[in-house]
Amino acid sequence: MTKLEEYEPLTSETLSSRLGALGALTSRLGDDVGNWRVEEIGDGNLNLVFLVRGAKGTVIVKQALPYIRLVGDSWPLPLSRAFFEYHALIRQAKRDPGSVPEILYFDEDQALIAMEFLDQHIILRRMLIAGDHVSGLGERLGQFIARTAFRGSDLALPIVEKKSDTKLFLDNHALCNITESLVFTDPYYDAELNHHNPAVDGVVAELRDNVQLKSEVQALLTKFVSNSETLLHGDLHTGSVMCAGDSIFVIDPEFATYGPMGFDFGMMLANLVMAFISQPAHRSADKLVSYQSWIREVIEDLVSTFNGEFSALWHSEREGVLFPRSLFEDQHHDANLPLQAKLNEIWEDALGFCGIEMHRRTLSLAHNADFETIEDVERRGGLEAQNLQAGARLIIERRGIEDVSGMMAVVQKP
Repeated sequence: MTKLEEYEPLTSETLSSRLGALGALTSRLGDDVGNWRVEEIGDGNLNLVFLVRGAKGTVIVKQALPYIRLVGDSWPLPLSRAFFEYHALIRQAKRDPGSVPEILYFDEDQALIAMEFLDQHIILRRMLIAGDHVSGLGERLGQFIARTAFRGSDLALPIVEKKSDTKLFLDNHALCNITESLVFTDPYYDAELNHHNPAVDGVVAELRDNVQLKSEVQALLTKFVSNSETLLHGDLHTGSVMCAGDSIFVIDPEFATYGPMGFDFGMMLANLVMAFISQPAHRSADKLVSYQSWIREVIEDLVSTFNGEFSALWHSEREGVLFPRSLFEDQHHDANLPLQAKLNEIWEDALGFCGIEMHRRTLSLAHNADFETIEDVERRGGLEAQNLQAGARLIIERRGIEDVSGMMAVVQKP
């Protein structure tokens, strides 16, 4: 492949001339580079994203910037995050085929990835705010989380491959540091980049004064930084899922690192729970109950599918160093006992990470549109308060919550 020159951020005006010699793009777009139509569509916190249309088709070009786009060049960030995103995507494609966009081209020096354009697909968060339904959503998310968690771990990978992969992704320390601060630490004190709705000042003060809560959060942070169990997406939420009909793709794994199996699970649960909590501000009274019921069904499907898929992989693909068959099946011993213990551990962790994500999306730097698009500040504050209080209960009470019914009882507690 043709290599580009020294790193330089792309623009809508320069992209065609700079990338026009790349066969990976002309094969999809056509050779008439002068007629490529380029639009910068990035609305995320970190990167440039271009939609490029040609005579033959359309591609997405994503390029990292040397800083956090949401903040500006006062917060530098290494370009290497594109390298980790690329390597996460190719592993996710292998471990759960059809779950991520096809990669067409990668240039490490330019921090640039060109990938399949997901035609007609819409960000899941927008669909949940709009009241749209997605067929098979919970099942597909459950499959993705279970397959990537199991197949990226010592339960499945040869030990040399697992250790090599762990070493590779642990170098993604700059983005891990963002998670460790913005997610696990900043919400619980008056950090510089925090902001929140003044209507929840009282609840925020209570959270930050709760020593038990902060101790539990730090215990979960300890697990995040010390348990290199599997390759995580690292930022799995309803803004990193795109849907069209029953076609569902996961995108944007630039926060990928090795960590505990319950992390991605908990992050996705949190964003579905926040969608559930915010619905009274988005739905008319005659549609509210049915749509909240559907979101709850999605959560139930996600959890049951995760457990079922993880269990199936446990029995069919457990070829790694952990829980070897020589200790169980080969001695006619039941491997379901350690399986259930593992599932219980993952669920408990997921509930804790869920509560933490609910807090950071209300108090830290990057908030969710589920709440932010509610114009009535007082009404938004009431829902945000419910979200904050529910998150705290999930963190503190997670060891006694057995299933989705118990989780939703905590979420809906007055």
